[in-house]
Amino acid sequence: MAEYKLLLPSMGEGVMEATIITWLFNEGDNVKEDDSVVEIATDKVDSDVPTPVSGKIVKILKQKDEVAKVGEAIAILEIEGEGSVSEEVKTETPAATPDTETLSTIEQPLQTVPANVEFSGDLYLSPLVKSIAQQENISEAELKSIKGSGLEGRITKEDILAYVANRGKQPAQQAPASTPKPAVSAPAATIPVNAGDEIIPMDRMRKIIAENMVKAKQIAPHVTSFIETDVTNVVKWRNKNKAIFEKREGEKLTFMPIFVKAVVKAIQDFPMINVSVSGENIIKKKNINIGMATALPDGNLIVPVIKNADQLSLSGLAKAINDLAYRARNKKLRPEDTQGATYTISNVGSFGNLMGTPIIPQPQVAILAIGAIVKKPAVLETADGDVIAIRNLMFMSHSYDHRVVDGSLGGMMLKHVHDYLENWDLNTEV
Repeated sequence: MAEYKLLLPSMGEGVMEATIITWLFNEGDNVKEDDSVVEIATDKVDSDVPTPVSGKIVKILKQKDEVAKVGEAIAILEIEGEGSVSEEVKTETPAATPDTETLSTIEQPLQTVPANVEFSGDLYLSPLVKSIAQQENISEAELKSIKGSGLEGRITKEDILAYVANRGKQPAQQAPASTPKPAVSAPAATIPVNAGDEIIPMDRMRKIIAENMVKAKQIAPHVTSFIETDVTNVVKWRNKNKAIFEKREGEKLTFMPIFVKAVVKAIQDFPMINVSVSGENIIKKKNINIGMATALPDGNLIVPVIKNADQLSLSGLAKAINDLAYRARNKKLRPEDTQGATYTISNVGSFGNLMGTPIIPQPQVAILAIGAIVKKPAVLETADGDVIAIRNLMFMSHSYDHRVVDGSLGGMMLKHVHDYLENWDLNTEV
């Protein structure tokens, strides 16, 4: 029998390590080729690692909550043959087979902050701890003063957040004036627990979401504009083409590609909505990358990104959206699939909601929430006078960062999305 070393696979540019969430098999269990054997987490995504060979797990090298580096052995398998081998696992992208009519979406993506503080190799930090340290401008000297409660004295997320919460009570290095940081929120008040109450600890992803939501509101002053849109032509066009598209492509045709196409056109009309804020500078983005806030089966959320959405046809958008949605719900996303969004769409209508006030994902400056499509009586202007007709109407909510997006820009951008959808050409090819 031969010894096979299962290595942590490459997970995209800039991702060098991952945390073990849980092993799906135990030592002594037999596994088959392509079986998912372990769940891992980076700061961006959770995913499964499959084994490229069949064999028996004889030793697990990285336990739950431990961190492994890309290319590092995480388990040893016993396989047919002689000697010792190791091979990096290559994850494959499955064919998209979603069965939902519309994407379940909610408001907000997870974001990381670009590194602006460097640390030496003498200090081991997980990706999440490193990200928090960079956000809070914590120096390596300060980090070395923190007593870690993790394995072998490593600094955990709880350790560094506790340090941040108490940082103002003791002398600390001041952040440069040119790189202001958002204020740290005060610790939440202790809530009394009464008889019969249930205490549910937040899971890892929910904690990250909670932290990002608070920081997003602290950084950007939010303004939200609303508009009601007649999407009757959109509904008619989709009803006419969805069966044809599914027969030709083997995939569902949802409303989301149409919404994305309208948003992309509006961004091209108003490119200053496709920006980020860096200190006192505005960074105007060249690429138009659209994030789709997607609800996961466990109730958490993630935001996969359609890269260069302006370069895709309606058919291309439909395929990209279906693929990302399927992989998001099946933990098959790669870290790069959730990076680089310049504008985000949230389909709150998939939950039957008429409208919402979405939170702007940092470092973007705007987000669009799309409500449910509802049949209503509406007044139409005709050559023979006004008439009342049954139309398909939908609310849209546009939240924008008032530091750099004023009401005129945010409102006109929303109105252009509205116009593109109301005037949708029934002869548009897909």
